[in-house]
Amino acid sequence: MDSEPTDLQALLRSLRVWDPAVTELPPFDLAEAPGDPLTLFTRWFAEAVAAGQREPHTVTLATADAEGLPDARVVMLHGADEDGWSFATHAGSRKGRQLAARPYAALVFHWPVLGRQVRVRGPVAVAPAEEARADLHARSTGALAAALTGRQSEELGSPEELARAGEAAWERAEREPQTPVPSWTLYRLRPDEVEFFQGDARRRHVRLVYRRDQAPQDGWHTGLLWP
Repeated sequence: MDSEPTDLQALLRSLRVWDPAVTELPPFDLAEAPGDPLTLFTRWFAEAVAAGQREPHTVTLATADAEGLPDARVVMLHGADEDGWSFATHAGSRKGRQLAARPYAALVFHWPVLGRQVRVRGPVAVAPAEEARADLHARSTGALAAALTGRQSEELGSPEELARAGEAAWERAEREPQTPVPSWTLYRLRPDEVEFFQGDARRRHVRLVYRRDQAPQDGWHTGLLWP
């Protein structure tokens, strides 16, 4: 018997934003903001982990195709340092092809347990191949098996086809944990702009934005945005 249809509008209206039972909205003291966004990002990331945020390293990656049409998906952050925020995929995947055509992207981290978002955008560069190999082989057997399965974003004929390819890839990953995957690519987004959003219960949200100076020291200047 079919279940009753869901009233989407009623369901949406029943939901709360930043339910105090599960969310704490800490104050954002702008006087304590560091001079660079990486330091603040590292601090906020650690606070999200300590607060129990599930999978805080997942991030929405937005790209555009050759015609300029937007696309977005959730990926995993592989690192963040002075060279940029890092993520990885196959060069022939949809996002890999889009980055080849338009090497510019945006990232959005959402940590609702603290009512926080971090938005990062800027040009994207390909890391050296040896760094991509080291990144892949430092991950789990499942990650290597998925990379060996390959063909990401291609048309799939059936679930059985995926099951066969996945089983063979898993066996190879266990047998040859250092096997190379030439298409696996590590990307680095070097931000021009990073925004830190702290939610407020009375909707007086704080939005601190860092923008990169172009010359001469290539440092950062900060400003505030209306919520």
